[in-house]
Amino acid sequence: MSLASVQFPADWQQLAPASLVGRVIVVTGAYGGLGSAVARAAARAGATVVITGKRKRQLEQLYDAMIAEQLPEPIIHPLDMEVATPRDYTAMAEGLERDFGRLDGIVHTAASFAGLTPLAMHKPDDWLRALHVNVSAPFALTQACMPLLQEAKDAAVVFVLDDPELLGRAHWGGYGVSKAALERLVEILHQETDQSTLRTHAILPAPMRTAIRRQAYFGEDTTIQPLPDATADAVVYLLSAAGMPARGKVLDLRRETSS
Repeated sequence: MSLASVQFPADWQQLAPASLVGRVIVVTGAYGGLGSAVARAAARAGATVVITGKRKRQLEQLYDAMIAEQLPEPIIHPLDMEVATPRDYTAMAEGLERDFGRLDGIVHTAASFAGLTPLAMHKPDDWLRALHVNVSAPFALTQACMPLLQEAKDAAVVFVLDDPELLGRAHWGGYGVSKAALERLVEILHQETDQSTLRTHAILPAPMRTAIRRQAYFGEDTTIQPLPDATADAVVYLLSAAGMPARGKVLDLRRETSS
């Protein structure tokens, strides 16, 4: 991994519960395991959360669940990152500006993973889908929203990486390649925005109970892994003003868990 690692300050868990009040945050892949946890955590911290994903019904189910939990009302914006065009991303940015007049953060949790496959057997469509959803689409959405993000006094874009020690091994295919490329995207974007009000962050979760984990480790009892809640709280930390010292770095939660 070429990105420098950063750790939490000792008092990070005393972060004010209202650390995202007044902020508008977009969460991609919002009905997934990590995405839904991030949407809830950001709402609890006071943000207006825009939940996106390709399945409107599952977005509606997340909306209903958040309302039932008495969280601030999220905004549903269906967006299929596999087929969305630059025009779709521009329309989303224009809609955010029209409806809210601001955007303070994006959390890219959407991911495509077709399972462990040798390259000789890797379906080209699965390869292209992984590279597109995991790298090209986050780039396109971030690019479309950059003018609005850079109007904010403090904005953050958070990208979710995966364990490079595992992904460089056999059978990780397009997913492994895409996550390596995503790390490079984080580094380049940070260098280009380091003197602006837009912060770029990466987070590397510890093992957690998600659909991708179940698919990749099919012999494992995934219920022994923690829910994504701790990772979601870490994302909120990065989105908040307290995350400023972590800009351009990767918050490696594997180290936090083992320390």
